[in-house]
Amino acid sequence: MTSDQSVSDSPVTQFAVLDALLAGAYESGLAVADVRKLGDFGIGCCEHLGGEVVILDGDVFECTVDDRPGRMVDDQVLPFVVACQLPAVSAQPIARADLAAFTDGIEKGLASPNLFHAVRVDGVFAAVRIRVTPRQERPFQPLAEVTSGQIETVVTDTRGTLVGFWTPRIYQGISVAGVHMHFISEDRSIGGHVLDVNIAKGHMKFAAHSRFNLRLPTDEHFLRTELTHDEDHRIVAVEGGRP
Repeated sequence: MTSDQSVSDSPVTQFAVLDALLAGAYESGLAVADVRKLGDFGIGCCEHLGGEVVILDGDVFECTVDDRPGRMVDDQVLPFVVACQLPAVSAQPIARADLAAFTDGIEKGLASPNLFHAVRVDGVFAAVRIRVTPRQERPFQPLAEVTSGQIETVVTDTRGTLVGFWTPRIYQGISVAGVHMHFISEDRSIGGHVLDVNIAKGHMKFAAHSRFNLRLPTDEHFLRTELTHDEDHRIVAVEGGRP
């Protein structure tokens, strides 16, 4: 796999930081109406960490433990989201790739290891292992404790789409360094955060971005929580990012 060598000047925009979720500081969020203004492509999580979010072709889907993925409405909020306008890049064929091969292929095709890359794969998946987390209530638990109760599902021989980003190593803790993907099936029956994947065949769109915008919450919980970043293994454990 190789990347489109052009670099988009349109930004990847993120609301909140991953280390805040790890610290249990996810009380507020960005409204879906504002998320739509950031772009037509992205990933995030639901209010109170009550599920995973997929932004695809301008639609914002919530994937929860209670129901099949549904379109979110403007006044719902996302405590964490990464979004962009996916550039018009050519699709590349991809076949017979497990998560390691998929990740290696992306990293060999990076325009630069210092740039964000949006990644989309449409195709047939031999297997996808996904998770969703149950909604939390105050007092909010750190993300590692939330994921200890996550619901995991393996779907096989399924058409669908991988949506996500490759993030430079220097942003670990701000986001998830390396590959961070969510999945939604073509029939919109299931979706969630990708823990493992085996791609049978499909096409990948892969675009580099030279701008990164970060927006931070201003609720009291976030403001009074001093964030530190000294345990990369926590992110690897709960999100699958590489240290």
